[in-house]
Amino acid sequence: MIADLIGKGGHVRTVPVPKWVKQATDDWLTAAGVSQGKLFCRVSWKGAVCGTEMTEKVVWHIVKEYAGELGFSKLAPHDLRRSCARLCHSAGGELEQIQFLLGHVSVQTTEKYLGCKQR
Repeated sequence: MIADLIGKGGHVRTVPVPKWVKQATDDWLTAAGVSQGKLFCRVSWKGAVCGTEMTEKVVWHIVKEYAGELGFSKLAPHDLRRSCARLCHSAGGELEQIQFLLGHVSVQTTEKYLGCKQR
């Protein structure tokens, strides 16, 4: 599955999603009775629904919590993005694929991001 998300600056980001994630999401939507609108919303620690959507801050708090449990006390959002890009590159991913994954308009931006030049 490929999901189109609205990202920074209103740009549409196309995100590849593994089949198992798509299946888990579909199962959750069925169990939750969600058939339209936003897929996820914030829920307080008391279980109360807060607002109509999950913000990037909520996602970041979840990531930080689990990173802390894994022993990563200092983590920045860009660390994950940079790690993803570098792992893709070291595994043989083409620069254009990584550019698309990161949503860069220019391949030169991706080159700077990775610290490499296109062959």
